[in-house]
Amino acid sequence: MKKLPQISEAEFEVMRIVWDQGTVSTNEITDQLVQSTDWSPKTIQTLIRRLVTKGALTYKKKGRMFVYTAAVEEDEYLRSKTSSFVEHYFSGNISALVSSYLESTALSAEDIESLRSLLSEAGKNLTGTQK
Repeated sequence: MKKLPQISEAEFEVMRIVWDQGTVSTNEITDQLVQSTDWSPKTIQTLIRRLVTKGALTYKKKGRMFVYTAAVEEDEYLRSKTSSFVEHYFSGNISALVSSYLESTALSAEDIESLRSLLSEAGKNLTGTQK
């Protein structure tokens, strides 16, 4: 697995927009974040520059505009952060994570059924690889 850049919570908000839209200009990112946060356009541009420096975003200049694309896949980043979280806070024990979550959160019947389905499918995939 390649080493992924460390992305702050604020930078993650920028990445969400890029992941959602695929290719996006500085103005589009700024317009969305100015509406949903109290950040200034200058702060948003700083976050974008940091993400480019870290290698999380790439850009092309189109006329007078910069257009950004994610250099890091969303799924890959989220898997890495999830694994890191479970390792750091639960010593890699996913059952402890789920147990902790279940003790503090009321799940709906739909949530429980969805989890059963996911676990059943994971069990089928595991069984298929061991044959």
